[in-house]
Amino acid sequence: MDALARALPTLAAHIPRVVLGDWPTPLTRLPLANGEIWVKNEGASHTLYGGNKVRTLEVWLAHARDRGARRLWAIGAFGSNHAIATILHAPRAGLEGGAIVFPQPTSEWAIENCGALLDTGCPLIRLRSVVEVPFAQLVVGRRPGALVMPPGGATTLGAFGAVGAAFELAEQIDAGLAPPPARIVLPIGSTCTTAGLLAGLALAQIARVWRWPLPIVHGVRVTPWPVTSRLRIADYAHRVLVHAERLGGPRIQTSLRDLHARLHVDGRELGPGYGRITDRALVAMRVLVSAKLDARLDGVYSGKAAAACLRLHHAGVGPLILWASKSTTQLAAPSPARERSAPFPIRKWLRG
Repeated sequence: MDALARALPTLAAHIPRVVLGDWPTPLTRLPLANGEIWVKNEGASHTLYGGNKVRTLEVWLAHARDRGARRLWAIGAFGSNHAIATILHAPRAGLEGGAIVFPQPTSEWAIENCGALLDTGCPLIRLRSVVEVPFAQLVVGRRPGALVMPPGGATTLGAFGAVGAAFELAEQIDAGLAPPPARIVLPIGSTCTTAGLLAGLALAQIARVWRWPLPIVHGVRVTPWPVTSRLRIADYAHRVLVHAERLGGPRIQTSLRDLHARLHVDGRELGPGYGRITDRALVAMRVLVSAKLDARLDGVYSGKAAAACLRLHHAGVGPLILWASKSTTQLAAPSPARERSAPFPIRKWLRG
């Protein structure tokens, strides 16, 4: 949130923060056979474990520490990026991490994350289904010293990491690293990053940091409706803007209707559902890797966004920025002892 602090220091001073990431993340041009796109490599945000969740955790870890919590719990699927990021980065704020996880389809990326989660030896609560999440939040949240994040850290506070990313992007465009985009293409899971970017762009325009026409935030569904409802995300972004004003930011001049108009929710790449890999995503990943993409993609999240980005590119839409959200760090497999100590359903799942 360094760029946010430079533009709106009063607001930034009221947002709790633990500095975790290596900012700014790279913004680079990627030549393709019939043109070019630009890639914002959020995966390079930290060498231990990067990705878009590092921005969310900078705020959440500081908030947890300010609340006097000793352990911050993440909720997600077995292979959650948010869960492994929380466990690995929590000690940097003097906290311990825990994970509440539920089943998802197997894939190489989910297995990698889950194996790394087991290898940390962190407290792990396995749910039978995502429908048990509200009950687990309630029960675990009552433990002494515990603070439980909603999936993806998706709250008005958690979105401020992505708000800061919009200001960072404005500085990079101003420095000539990319042209002002027509669309920013990213995967929508918990909606925290999408709503934060949508709010951040509006706030950056109000602060006169974003000096160009506002782009469409093109969110590509990796989780289904109603979690990724367009109206729900726009309302979330509006609540972030209202909260920013209360914290000392500028007076909000952006309506819910404005935000709704600047958001496009793309369901064409979801396929059979969350965690289910599609042929279109795999093809897009191969195309971008062959073009020397300097970012890591995965078939659960960023690969589906890549498929949408290439579809838009082939249709002549541009300039386009692909928000590459997957950590560039490849995590090691768990030790045999750690894997043996895992609950049987997780051990079975890891074997595919």
